[in-house]
Amino acid sequence: MSVSKLSATASGAFPIPGFTEQLSTRLAFLITGLAMSAWAPLVPFAQERLGVNEATLGALLLCLGGGSLVAMPLTGPLVNRFGCRKFITLSLLLMCISLVFLGVASTIPTLALTLLIFGMALGATDVAMNMQAVIVEQASGRSMMSGFHGFYSLGGIFGAVIISGLLWLSLSPFQSLLALTVALLAMLIYTVPKLLPYGNSADGKREPFFVLPRGKVLLLGSLCFIVFLAEGSVLDWSAVFLTQVRKVDPVQAGLGFACFSVAMTIARLTGDRIVQHLGGKRILLWGGSCAALGFAIVVFIPHTIAAYIGFTLIGLGASNIVPVLFTAAGNQKSMPMGLAISAVVSMGYAGLLAGPALIGFIAELSSLSVSFLIVAAGMLLLAACATKVTKSA
Repeated sequence: MSVSKLSATASGAFPIPGFTEQLSTRLAFLITGLAMSAWAPLVPFAQERLGVNEATLGALLLCLGGGSLVAMPLTGPLVNRFGCRKFITLSLLLMCISLVFLGVASTIPTLALTLLIFGMALGATDVAMNMQAVIVEQASGRSMMSGFHGFYSLGGIFGAVIISGLLWLSLSPFQSLLALTVALLAMLIYTVPKLLPYGNSADGKREPFFVLPRGKVLLLGSLCFIVFLAEGSVLDWSAVFLTQVRKVDPVQAGLGFACFSVAMTIARLTGDRIVQHLGGKRILLWGGSCAALGFAIVVFIPHTIAAYIGFTLIGLGASNIVPVLFTAAGNQKSMPMGLAISAVVSMGYAGLLAGPALIGFIAELSSLSVSFLIVAAGMLLLAACATKVTKSA
């Protein structure tokens, strides 16, 4: 959708998105990142509270991803029907409420249900805020998607730090989550009036609730699957690789993901200017190649420092690929924008969820190094598709 087309659409009933809508989009991404990362430090507490083994805990954690995958494909048409403001407000409220209950759920059924609801709220918010991000970016006439995702990454870092700090101060998991949730609700109250009152069009034109991805959307979703697979492999297997293959002390093994996460956050927060200057094609080409090089360095150079450098390159390379793919999903013409973004986000998160199991399965048949090289090949394939992805359609 061009800026002029958006202007014509919005001018009848609503003002064209401007600075306040840009701010609300950033805050929505920040709130979601804070809420998502707040759960990670509390997983061991939940396991202890329920007294379950790792296998049962793993099955419970699938409820979070399952909830997201259920909600994502349905979100686009709902946002188009009810508007970003109503839908994002509702989903963020549900996210905050369920986040608090994660700190007190004391039985397997209650934790499973809470994780399912929390996952649905996260998935719905993810699609809805990316829809608003596409509209706001198109209205601005410049690249903004990387910065929006940078705020999500920033929230991801601070959420875990805040909860860990509150636990260190001897607050219980419930008290820690309650304190964070109060802050999130205060941010939400400030954000709500600035959210877009419409979805991908101001006329409220209805879309079907679900259609199979087709055309360019199928390609974008497949590439998004690869990127999220790469991110998931670093998230879940970098520490294992460092301890088992590079014989790093377990205390220092988390530095691999830390290098990846910090590099990705910095690159996204500065990514709008980079995307604006280089264009989406070069971002995909160079980003995919950079990430593939990072995996190669991790595997082929048998030194701990080299592994840290490799994980940093993966974070830098992958950082702005997803924002470019989401922008392309909003601009393509083979499917309505809401359905396209729902499909691309869903396929991407399927890669994030399936990634750990897929990497583990390949590693069991061969080695973790081979698994990483297969992911590197996927990133090179993504780079090879750069021209096709960025071609207008």
